[in-house]
Amino acid sequence: MAQAKPQVIDDEEHERVYERVAAVDVAKDTGMVCARTPHRSRPGARQSTVWTVKARMASIRALGRQLKADGIEMVTLESTSDYWRIWFFVLEAAGLAVQLVNAAQARNLPGRPKTDKLDAMWLARLTELGLLRASFVPPAAIRALRDYTRARTRLVQERTRCFQRLEKLLESALVKLSSVASKLTTESAKDMMKAMIAGERDPHTLAALARTRMKAKHDDLVEALDGMFDAHHGELAGMLLDQIAFLDERVIQLTARITAAVAAMPAAWGVDADGTTGPDAGTGPDAAALPAVARLAEIPGVSPDLARSIIAETGLDMTRFRTAAHLVSWAGLCPQARQSGPRTRSGKKNQGDSWLRNSLGQAATGASRTATFLGERYGRIARRRGKAKAQVAVARSILTIIWHLLADPAARYTDLGASYYQTRTDTDRKLRNHIRQIQALGFEVTLTKGA
Repeated sequence: MAQAKPQVIDDEEHERVYERVAAVDVAKDTGMVCARTPHRSRPGARQSTVWTVKARMASIRALGRQLKADGIEMVTLESTSDYWRIWFFVLEAAGLAVQLVNAAQARNLPGRPKTDKLDAMWLARLTELGLLRASFVPPAAIRALRDYTRARTRLVQERTRCFQRLEKLLESALVKLSSVASKLTTESAKDMMKAMIAGERDPHTLAALARTRMKAKHDDLVEALDGMFDAHHGELAGMLLDQIAFLDERVIQLTARITAAVAAMPAAWGVDADGTTGPDAGTGPDAAALPAVARLAEIPGVSPDLARSIIAETGLDMTRFRTAAHLVSWAGLCPQARQSGPRTRSGKKNQGDSWLRNSLGQAATGASRTATFLGERYGRIARRRGKAKAQVAVARSILTIIWHLLADPAARYTDLGASYYQTRTDTDRKLRNHIRQIQALGFEVTLTKGA
């Protein structure tokens, strides 16, 4: 048996060896700092200096100045809850190279004692040898945008919960409005609920408030609105509607902030045909490059608001992810590799970015309803493996497309069409499979070429 040719694998960027490093074992109120540098009196040897620093701005700034003066090349932080943020942002502002690492990568060896001091020393040794892969921490502008988009998502979720509470309240009052109206968010449903809160109880009068297509359901509405809606139901329903109105205002306010924040990022700007760039560039039919939001919004299932939420999670600089597969893995949309000898097992998926996965899940659900390549891909996988796996597969395809669109601003999304798979199916193989299935039922098959 011929011997396989040796494979040469170059080190990744994070695998370089550092001469002077520091690590911080982060806690809520303090951090255990370990600086690892060459020994002062023994050439070739190393020494570690360990001390405790308060998690306060002034103390961390002083630490930054000290590490800078000592020539520290890399500072490693373990991602402990949100406690790492003050350390990362202040030390980064001090001009130090800072990396955030997953706690799973920095786990100490089994059997060794575990203290904050030993954890900090172990973290520094791993940093020194280049054995840690840094987590993705976006720049300040993307972090601010991420705060806005996540806050908007939470408010939208809370608004949905308010509508659900309102529906349960109506059910407890024996009002079946949600059984006739498509949803309680319609203006017709809101008008009827406001009238009930104001004291109106006649179902005919309430049904007459229906607008547009709901007018055709007048008789059904009369039956649904004939319940036992009392004054205390009206008081509670009024509180919920007031809360919904307040949340609507805040969602609109945050949407405007998000739009302005993305428009202020030069990397998100488009380019006109003459090379002009700016917040309003790239909107013409002959534009050299569309704005980033417009490029992503061309993908089926991705709205402009959803595109901004995705950008807030991934950022605009795709050099942080070497390939689309790296971005997909970071998002937690693919299983880990588990291969030993001839056996390859399906590993667990990474935890990933849950906010990004939620946005991509919404996009995949929207794309599944379209007569496009992504819609056909969803249906083809859902028939064989179920809707959940189909949604993840389409979400992964969308994220791969997003990586290419953000990596190359001049790129545009082009749909392959719903018939893409059918035109590439092996016709002869398909015929053989069908003939074999019919013959298994006891029939003889004769094929005649159609005109």
